[in-house]
Amino acid sequence: MKSTAPAPRIIRLPYHAPWDWQQFHDHFALRSLSGVECLSPRRYARSVRLGADSGWFSVAPLEDSAELALELHVPSRHSDTLTTQVRKMFDLDSNPTHIAAHLGGDAVLGPLLLQAPGLRLPTAFDPFEQAVRAIVGQQVTVKAAVTIVGRLVQRLGEALPGDIAGQPTRLFPTPEALAEADLAGIGMPGKRVETLQRFSAACASGALELHVDDGAEDLVKRLCALPGIGPWTAEYIALRAFGDPDAFPAADLGLLKSPVWGAEGITARELQRRAEAWRPWRAYAAVYLWHAYSQAGRTGG
Repeated sequence: MKSTAPAPRIIRLPYHAPWDWQQFHDHFALRSLSGVECLSPRRYARSVRLGADSGWFSVAPLEDSAELALELHVPSRHSDTLTTQVRKMFDLDSNPTHIAAHLGGDAVLGPLLLQAPGLRLPTAFDPFEQAVRAIVGQQVTVKAAVTIVGRLVQRLGEALPGDIAGQPTRLFPTPEALAEADLAGIGMPGKRVETLQRFSAACASGALELHVDDGAEDLVKRLCALPGIGPWTAEYIALRAFGDPDAFPAADLGLLKSPVWGAEGITARELQRRAEAWRPWRAYAAVYLWHAYSQAGRTGG
């Protein structure tokens, strides 16, 4: 792999207000992977693999304008691709007014939108990494999943050269590395290790391509065809890895136990039924339900 140290470039990324840096900071604070990501109160940085090249970028909100400052530490030929990916990652191209016009009239969601206008859909930089996180996160807490994925990074992630203060130091493991590794003692049940390595091998060989070119439902079907991956995992990957605006993991505990449903919560079947009215923005509805859940002192989504 080439490891270059190009001069950094700063690009300003505009967005439609409202957009809340704190929402993204809180999201990363729960999930940040040591070595791969660096988080401070007003800055986020992460390593990236771009074909044969590697590097990193950082993002910081600008105080005097509706823009983010994107600082690139990658070869210049990747600037356009990386800029597009970062805009998607921070959901800078959605129109909160348009979404609110659809969801704001709902009896459950309307008050949530008034309390926190303009919440966005944080999307992973790397779909493979997000899928690994989702598989590892089956039936465990967000914190436990981050701990286990962090072990994968330390065991299998390549070092990222450079000595700039605040830069990431490791790359996320490749599909090939995860598929072939000895994961004994990593902290997961054997069946889940098998699922993770089967998934990684399918990605490495090209048997499974991670994309939503044919729609999120097609991706969900292809993921669910792999043993050990069910609807929740597949829907969550569609939502978090690709930012599909209508993906909806109806069996997610944070959605089912959101305080808007009262002390007893809601069943997945009933939530699925209610969510039909939220199309084509069900993923944003999920963001608001998760936000209410987190504001109640829990962690979800």
